[in-house]
Amino acid sequence: MDYKNLLNEQQYEACVCTEGPVLVSAGAGSGKTRLLTHRIAYLITECGVPAQNILAITFTNKAAGEMKDRVHKLAPNGDLVTVCTIHSFCARMLRTYCSFIPGYKDNFTIYSETDTNKLFRDIFKTMNISDEDIKSKFKNAISYVKNENMDIDRYLSLNRSLSNDFKNFYLSYQDALIKNNAMDFDDLLLNFYTLLKTNKDVLTSVQNKYTYFSVDEFQDTNQLQYDLVKLLASKTQNLLIVGDEDQSIYGWRGASAGNMFAFLKDYPNAHVFKLEENYRSTKNILERANKIIVNNHNRMDKQLFTSNDEGADVVYYPAYNETEEADYVVRSIISKHAEGIPYNEIAILMRLNALSRSFEEKLLTYNIPHIMYNGFKFFERAEIKNVLAYLTAMVNPTDDVSFARIINFPKRGIGDTSINKLVELAKVNQTSLKAIVMDCEHQVLPNALKTKLLELKELFIDLENQMANSQMYDFFTYMLSRTGILNSYDLNNEDDYEHYLNINQLANSVKEYEENNQDATIIDYLQSVTLSSSMDSDDGKGVVIATVHGAKGLEFDTVYVVGCEEKIFPISRDDNDDLEEERRLMYVAVTRAKRQLVLTSSSSRFMYGKTEYSPKSRFLYELDLVKDRVNLNNSSYSNYYNKGVDMNKLQTGTNKTFNYTFNKNTVEKKAFDPSKIKVGAKVAHPKFGDGVITEFTPNSSNHCVKIKFDSVGEKMLSLEYAPIEFKD
Repeated sequence: MDYKNLLNEQQYEACVCTEGPVLVSAGAGSGKTRLLTHRIAYLITECGVPAQNILAITFTNKAAGEMKDRVHKLAPNGDLVTVCTIHSFCARMLRTYCSFIPGYKDNFTIYSETDTNKLFRDIFKTMNISDEDIKSKFKNAISYVKNENMDIDRYLSLNRSLSNDFKNFYLSYQDALIKNNAMDFDDLLLNFYTLLKTNKDVLTSVQNKYTYFSVDEFQDTNQLQYDLVKLLASKTQNLLIVGDEDQSIYGWRGASAGNMFAFLKDYPNAHVFKLEENYRSTKNILERANKIIVNNHNRMDKQLFTSNDEGADVVYYPAYNETEEADYVVRSIISKHAEGIPYNEIAILMRLNALSRSFEEKLLTYNIPHIMYNGFKFFERAEIKNVLAYLTAMVNPTDDVSFARIINFPKRGIGDTSINKLVELAKVNQTSLKAIVMDCEHQVLPNALKTKLLELKELFIDLENQMANSQMYDFFTYMLSRTGILNSYDLNNEDDYEHYLNINQLANSVKEYEENNQDATIIDYLQSVTLSSSMDSDDGKGVVIATVHGAKGLEFDTVYVVGCEEKIFPISRDDNDDLEEERRLMYVAVTRAKRQLVLTSSSSRFMYGKTEYSPKSRFLYELDLVKDRVNLNNSSYSNYYNKGVDMNKLQTGTNKTFNYTFNKNTVEKKAFDPSKIKVGAKVAHPKFGDGVITEFTPNSSNHCVKIKFDSVGEKMLSLEYAPIEFKD
């Protein structure tokens, strides 16, 4: 095999450097998988290394499968190379050497998050710990201690805010795992590492089997993973690590870009190579990528370049609110698709998945297929379904499924066992679950449970009174406040923060629906949500909606990066390390695009229950898309952009007519008779069904109309692009 002609110069030099420690800093789209697989083949075909002596670690099962397939095709006996995730490798080794670990047998169970949470609940109950904040801290601390490979006493000395109860909790949890012959995901690594450290015979056995090591995505390793890899390779030191510190975006779950630099410190004689030639993107896109990432300090000096063409200019569109932003993006997608770009080569990327709702709804309105990558569609997310279950329980008291969702949401100390008892009691009495709760004082129930149910009963009585005397949106916001739903989320926790913002976006959905549908009821709104969310299908051929985290490793012809505003992208950060990670996220988003990159922002956005001004992201300046740099240290920075704009005069509704410039030669407009556009005209939509035009703007260049559909209420759309047919 002619490796020199199969690889570029940088890749080839790294490929043939097979002995000792090697670090490859591989820029986005620079062919690192090609290097990894060809290097393994080179070891087998040119160096005579037995395939079974090679271990290649990846960080996803998908990447492992792709690498395994490529190696098998490139080299004889390539299928004998061990290619797997680090967790899979440790699990395999523990099955072999488990007899050396006190208390464990080789048929041990690997606990999922659901399993560990149940174990946590049992221990909390035994220790009489009921405070939800303490529970959350304890669970997070356990994972941190394990992944940082830290002694429990040292951890407590560094975190004096945690009481000694945490140590007892930790030890009780580990004892329970051993008693159940079970390990959690973190234990797979920690137990194997501890075994290697304490048993020289096992370490020698493993090191005799594996003599050459490679680790992909090294920037995403945590301390324990780094320590484990270093220990495995300590005999031969034939260790290749490949990563990109500029794409280290998982600091919130323990990953450290610093491990790349720690490697250079631990192996001062390591060979270092940089892969800077990008095969994915155009020159214009890479120019922007280089402009933003150079602002980070904790990185190696790399400058991406490409032999690809200049490509289209990078586009920035400042919308006045999130509705216009979504409308612009979706109409632009219509234009791109008309030019021949498949929908599945187009992506809408966002920092927070809470922003997805307006784009999902607009894509649905224009009948554009779309999928949520690595996540749930907005109305299918657990926290959204839970809040909607409250509304359902208010208007349909016999819906036991919905009522069961909210008995312990937010948590009231009513566990699954108690809920099952109530469900059984309802069946025996041939009544609804809600009826049992509303009559709980007359039921045969434990006093502790009855006390909690009486509080729930009072809550529903209050909500019913409020609903009878309030508009829909006012009632919805009152319900969020009265139930304590929003206060149940820890805004310093990124997952909780996402859930919190999702619920805020649900409030915006209620607000928009009420504004567009006078005299609409909660039943009408719930019907609209159910029909809209059930109309879309994930056939893998649609526009991809994803968070930037979810899109890492993917590439698309055209990418829209939306929500480019302070407090969103970047999320408000005080720590410089956090800000550098946010910048790396933007770099990852930019480098997903192959031929066209579009960034958008909104001057005002409905967040936290109200419409607020949204300053443009500092990253837009760094990308050279905004000329005036905001002074973020100035208390008046929130008024720095869009000088002269009266925020009180900004439209926040959905009735504005939008006029955008698209390629008129490629966009296939629908043919229709303009004389048919009139209030009262009957139309049909392929997904929304029958509707009636209730409002239109005669001079609108895009023939925007408002249509009231029987199924989902009123929608504003353009007849030139929407799949509307007039009914005679």
